[in-house]
Amino acid sequence: MFRSKKLVTIALAAMMTVGLAACGEKTDTPAGDQTFNLKLGHNLAEDHAVHLELSDFAEKVKEKTDGTVTVQIFPNGTLGSETDMISQIQNDALDMAKVSASTLGNFSAQYNAYSVPYVFDDQDHYYSVMDGEITQDIFSSTSGDGFIGLTWLDSGSRSFYTKDRAIRTPEDLKGLKIRTMDSQIAIDMMDALGGSATVMGYSDIYTGLQQGVIDGAENNVTALRDHGEVAKFYSFDEHSRIPDIVVLSAKVWDAMTEEQKSAIKEAAMEASDSYKTRWKNFEDEVLEKATNEFGVELVRDVDIKAFQDAVQPIYENLETESPEVFEVVQKIRDAVK
Repeated sequence: MFRSKKLVTIALAAMMTVGLAACGEKTDTPAGDQTFNLKLGHNLAEDHAVHLELSDFAEKVKEKTDGTVTVQIFPNGTLGSETDMISQIQNDALDMAKVSASTLGNFSAQYNAYSVPYVFDDQDHYYSVMDGEITQDIFSSTSGDGFIGLTWLDSGSRSFYTKDRAIRTPEDLKGLKIRTMDSQIAIDMMDALGGSATVMGYSDIYTGLQQGVIDGAENNVTALRDHGEVAKFYSFDEHSRIPDIVVLSAKVWDAMTEEQKSAIKEAAMEASDSYKTRWKNFEDEVLEKATNEFGVELVRDVDIKAFQDAVQPIYENLETESPEVFEVVQKIRDAVK
């Protein structure tokens, strides 16, 4: 049964990819302006804040370009994983995608700087860097790979949530199996904090917690929508803030007029800004349900300094093993001063 479902999913994605073969094609209007019909993919549901913001972005793009650029959105992972969508952009089968900065680290090491624990002191520091020149430089670092970063969307801070134990200090993680992303930095972080990293897919976390395969996981608070029934403690250690990035085909971007580029950039910046409030409202809704319906305890008296001190070996290793990432980390750290 599982194999047949998987084949159906692959076949559907393949059909969609074929259907998108003409993505980014430009046509001429009677007035002589070039028109672009762009396709944008993401892997979240249509009621998610990301989809709602991207829908508003599409409307703004159409308005600001006088209809010469339109954006059609494909949600729910219809076009495959984030890596699949980037591959489609590189092969001219897709124009745009919303992906995590952690995924982009596979294409430009500079993106890995966002995943380093406590590289951001707080939300203000995070916003300042994401809206500034450091991030714009990172956005352009993948132009040789066939795509560029257009803008970013907040995805909150990542913290630990557990089944049976509140996490207030690194010592509380000792002996616990914690689900992490398939990221070396995430695994190194768990080693530094004394926990045991367990890499598994997001869809497996619920049963993993339920059956005791893992003791907890780490993610932003919206994960409690899916896991609040089985994870009873959410501890705000806020060890990382990994943004979502909207990427765009470099080929398509280069084919646009300066007026179209300016209009799209303006719409993208407005989306980043308005999404900060939309994301905060989304988080608040999830936390209200998690506490009132699921009985999740929100643990805020966390010793942040102890966590920051414990992950310092990661910075030392980066300096010798990943100098490109360390250089960006230094710029981010200097931006707080």
